[in-house]
Amino acid sequence: QVQLVESGGGLVQAGGARRRACAAAGRTWSSYAVGWCRQAPGKEREVVAAISRSGCSTYSEDSVKGRFTISRASAKNTVYLQMNSLEPEDTALYSCAAPRRTATAFALIREDYGSWGQGTQVTVSA
Repeated sequence: QVQLVESGGGLVQAGGARRRACAAAGRTWSSYAVGWCRQAPGKEREVVAAISRSGCSTYSEDSVKGRFTISRASAKNTVYLQMNSLEPEDTALYSCAAPRRTATAFALIREDYGSWGQGTQVTVSA
């Protein structure tokens, strides 16, 4: 498993923005597809954004499309989740994740993932 270290998040007002960052300790992020997942109280964990191993393809879940953007900064060995126009419905515990298999080209469902960051609560107030 790969160790994932996250930063960013916290309390924000509706309409605001936050950027989450995720670094892979001791590994090169360019070797992995990466995803950002969230889990709200009483709901299952869902994948909200993903980037392919090559970095050429990205995915955004319908409810965040046009507002959340996943990107990779290879020079910094970091993957980002830029969250704009935040809504109270976005309140959740957000975690970055790496697939169970290093060779996975693109992981779009939570069952594909096997390593998780520590997670950070993002709370959006109305």
